[in-house]
Amino acid sequence: MNRLRQALDPFLLLLLATVALASLLPARGEGARIAGIVADAGIVLLFFLHGAKLSREAIWSGAKAWKLHLATLGTTFVAFPLLGLLVGRFGFVPQDMRAGLLFLALLPSTVQSSIAFTAIARGNVAAAVVSASFSNLLGIFLTPLLVALLMQRSGSGSLISLSSVEGIVLQLLLPFVVGHLLRPWIGGFVTRHKMMLGRVDRGSILLVVYAAFSAAVVEGLWSRVSSEELLVLAGLCIAMLVVILLFTLMLGRMLGLSREDAIVLQFCGSKKSLASGVPIAGVLFPAAAVGPILLPIMVFHQIQLMACAMLARRYGAQADAKSDSESDS
Repeated sequence: MNRLRQALDPFLLLLLATVALASLLPARGEGARIAGIVADAGIVLLFFLHGAKLSREAIWSGAKAWKLHLATLGTTFVAFPLLGLLVGRFGFVPQDMRAGLLFLALLPSTVQSSIAFTAIARGNVAAAVVSASFSNLLGIFLTPLLVALLMQRSGSGSLISLSSVEGIVLQLLLPFVVGHLLRPWIGGFVTRHKMMLGRVDRGSILLVVYAAFSAAVVEGLWSRVSSEELLVLAGLCIAMLVVILLFTLMLGRMLGLSREDAIVLQFCGSKKSLASGVPIAGVLFPAAAVGPILLPIMVFHQIQLMACAMLARRYGAQADAKSDSESDS
């Protein structure tokens, strides 16, 4: 029971509570308009904080491992999208779910959890900071571009409109750049109040999720998604994660990476960012479509945390055992 509590992400419980609230009391009419405005403000604040937290020192300290970073980015933005396209060809996967699974595959890596799991596994933490940060930064550009290229009207979605491009610039890119440029003045404040700003960060995501699922519920989301389809979704997320974990393991061996760098590739390459996915989906897709689009990443988020937590503990225990044996000898 204690292990289950440790594996469950408290933030996921808050997300589920937010989805439940939106399902029971969805925002309608003027309330929906206000919720949308507040959610947009939350997206701006979220990416402003992301820009302010990105350290140039951390980037330069780990940027030397270029082969590792290219392998991680290739896994995130090439191998994973190809896997998403393959899954979308399965005939038993509902259309809305295909769109969400493909969007999941196009997202950048996580930052905090990738670095944390790398540290637990005794991997190259500096390189993990670089790989995860680069992935998140490039995701602002690459994820919308991949959505435009792969989620066509004939497939899983629609092309990006001019208003979506404006949203990407004004709600994602501009706040990120401004936050990073202001880092010399606000970086100390961000570092000192990391926990408080983390709550603001997550609160912004909860606002976007509530607005998105409210619109989806009003459009009849739960009448279109059955419990059987949710089980299928969980099974597909597990299968995708297993495939990518095995792929990164084999790729690390093929490239001759050290144990520490191979751990970075596995954790940074296999993770997908809920924190980036929620606001990007809010900018790219119509309000009623965001809820179904976000279901796969919400499910995948918890699965990846549980699986990677177990892997990180195993790798860390192996490294400690090896270190102990070497010190004894």
